Amino acid sequence: MTLVIISLVIIALSFDFLNGFNDSANSIATVVSTRVLSPYRAVIWAAFFNFIAFLFFGLHVANTIGKGIIDIAVIDKGLIFGALMGACSWDLIAWYIGLPTSSSHALVGGMIGAALVKAGTKAMVWNGVLKTVAFIFISPIVGLLFGLGIAAMVYRLFQKSSPGKVDHIFRRGQLISAALYSMGHGGNDAQKTMGIIASLLFSAGLLGNKFYIPFWVVMACYTAISLGTMFGGWRIVKTMGQKVTKLKPVDGFCAESGAAISLFTSTALGIPVSTTHTITGAIIGVGSLKRLSAVRWGVARQIVWAWVLTIPCSALISALAYISIKLIAP
Repeated sequence: MTLVIISLVIIALSFDFLNGFNDSANSIATVVSTRVLSPYRAVIWAAFFNFIAFLFFGLHVANTIGKGIIDIAVIDKGLIFGALMGACSWDLIAWYIGLPTSSSHALVGGMIGAALVKAGTKAMVWNGVLKTVAFIFISPIVGLLFGLGIAAMVYRLFQKSSPGKVDHIFRRGQLISAALYSMGHGGNDAQKTMGIIASLLFSAGLLGNKFYIPFWVVMACYTAISLGTMFGGWRIVKTMGQKVTKLKPVDGFCAESGAAISLFTSTALGIPVSTTHTITGAIIGVGSLKRLSAVRWGVARQIVWAWVLTIPCSALISALAYISIKLIAP
């Protein structure tokens, strides 16, 4: 394995770390804002379940990213460099301004931008690209519907219970829902970096004639995303946990459970969805069940704009990074 390959693997794992750092807010925002766990305990809780996700999920999403977005025949070291620069840069920009953007779609945008510069539209695997783009809109809607449905069922079941009893039950229940959501987050998001590392190794001839995900790549990616989660993205915690709608433990339980079901389903189907989109939709669904005015729609609109801009912005940065590296090292 050459020094260049090793360096790109390290950059990919750095992106995975940033993914956990950026998306940790999604995992812990509700459980922190409802004061079920302190921030410190929440990140430890989320990181643990991020890591053990490898015991429960296959590698369908990793295979989609590795060979289902762009033609694996056009992948080379320069393209991987451009893709990672686009994804990492956009993640840092979004973190700095406190917007819960999608690391998943930043990576997809990065791959698209570099591939278009290198080989044009023929490099695209359109089925995978269109499926991923479609789920920018589908995943928050599915999260919203699951969150809304679970909340409606829970509210009906506990409508005669005292607020104190409900709070007591769901402060414990939210530990379970937060764990499930964190597991879904790790299961879907860590696999995206696995896919890009495996495609790099395959393009360099290090995997032989058959594309697969080496076990050391699996463990390295789950470790990186878990460490990122432990460091946390506190700016985004405030947006997700407080600015969209005010949450009680029962609300957090419903939102996390709805998002977890959506993530488990999409991961099983091999669809690289955004955990950010999913949990935001679920939080909005739970908040809107009380009354539409409970959701701060202005904040929600800002978040949606971040989603819309993610792929084109990361693609543009990636394209520039690819052009730059080719000028320096043709």
